Amino acid sequence: MNIRSNDTVIVLSGRDKGRQGKVISADPKAGKLLVEGVNVAKRHQKPRKQGEEGGIIKKETPIYVSKVMRVCPKCDKPTRAAHKLKEDGSKTRVCKKCGAEI
Repeated sequence: MNIRSNDTVIVLSGRDKGRQGKVISADPKAGKLLVEGVNVAKRHQKPRKQGEEGGIIKKETPIYVSKVMRVCPKCDKPTRAAHKLKEDGSKTRVCKKCGAEI
C-alpha cells in the first residue's frame, strides 16, 4: 500500500466521487483508509455519563485503498507513486507526473 497518513487523496468511485481529503489513518492489513470528510456515517449515541450530551454524531468510516488516488502536493493532480533511490541509499516516493518528492 503506497498511501500513508497525512497524504491528500481524491476519491475515484462511490457516492463521494471527486471529493478530496487528508488520510487520518491507514490499515494496510485490511487495505482500508480513514479519510477526513469522506464516507461519513451518522451514529446515534446515548449519553453515557451525567452531563454528557447524546445525539447524532457524524463519523468517518473506512474506505478501500483501491477507491482513492494520491494527489501530488506540487502539481495538484491525482497521480501514482514512483520510487527513487537517494544517494544515501534510502527510498523516496516521487510523483510520476511532475517528478516532485512526495
